[in-house]
Amino acid sequence: MKADVITLHSVANYGTQLQALATQEKLKEYFDEVEFIDYRRPDTYGLNLMKTFSRGNFLRALAILPTMLVWKSRFGRFQKKYLHLSKNTYLTQADLNKFQDNADYYIVGSDQVWNSGWNNGVIKTYYLDFVDSRKPKFSFSSSFGQSRLGAEEASEVRDLLSGFQTLSVREPSAVQIVKNQLGIDDVTQLVDPVLSLPAEYWRRIATGSVPKEKYILIYSLNRNYDLDMYAKALSRHTGIGLVRFCTRLDQVFRPGTARIIPNILDFINLIDHAVFVITDSFHATAFSMLLNTPPICIYPEKYSSRISEFLKLTDSESRHLSSYNDFDIIKQPMDFSRINTILKAKREQVDLFLKRSVSLDLGDRNE
Repeated sequence: MKADVITLHSVANYGTQLQALATQEKLKEYFDEVEFIDYRRPDTYGLNLMKTFSRGNFLRALAILPTMLVWKSRFGRFQKKYLHLSKNTYLTQADLNKFQDNADYYIVGSDQVWNSGWNNGVIKTYYLDFVDSRKPKFSFSSSFGQSRLGAEEASEVRDLLSGFQTLSVREPSAVQIVKNQLGIDDVTQLVDPVLSLPAEYWRRIATGSVPKEKYILIYSLNRNYDLDMYAKALSRHTGIGLVRFCTRLDQVFRPGTARIIPNILDFINLIDHAVFVITDSFHATAFSMLLNTPPICIYPEKYSSRISEFLKLTDSESRHLSSYNDFDIIKQPMDFSRINTILKAKREQVDLFLKRSVSLDLGDRNE
């Protein structure tokens, strides 16, 4: 059997790339072939990507160009080596009208595929509207990235999801959206696909060297002066040096020894060997928990619920840094034995959902 998957694989983000790989590898346990539909959101490539980061400012555009060239190389090599992408690339509706329907199942997810804020509205493509309605469809840990939809969006999404065989979403708040706003009771909450694979898998494929000395890793997706000053103060307080995982070239000027746009799988090694991880990223938080590295989580201004709900899920809400004067957070013990047990149970839930999603359709075909 073949499964075609649509997700945010074209976004130049480390967590996004790793969740795409995890989605593929987990689904390969249930399908003979897994292929990503190479649909690219308009703002994730070329001039549109530059416009997104430059916000129409010519000088900002010139500044981000070198970073974009490195991104194209880093992420392009990763996708070519690790992700099974469709032969055809789909950029427009006209391209999708020529979509070759040759899979047995169609799947959407994971990550924030249904976040209308990032997507600048509802992108129907991420609801598989171009797929033959007779083909089985389900979502795999998809996220809205927010705790509530507007009435108009909820109405549109309700119609788009009406043809799905089974639904799974990433956050508990998304369960409430589906049940309370969309009126669909059959929905399952699953962890992000990166957590559906055990730590041993990620350690086996991790790449890159790590510092010989102890270090605190900074992985910050948003410009945050207070976060940087806190990291410097924590370094002085503990006597442990800082390493910054730079996702852009301009971040080399911020605190910490710079690792400049590393290879994608270096992300795992650097988190795994850190003493602490200071981050505003969901996936850095998720990998920290999975690899048993204590995170110090700073909630971003937008879409922070995905981090807060994950901390609640793992009974680790104390890892949220509520004050930049708090250095006692590093003294708080973490019961990784309990966290590992929770995540193991969540992995089992993923398997139960996938078995059910596949067996439901097989049952229909045998009737």
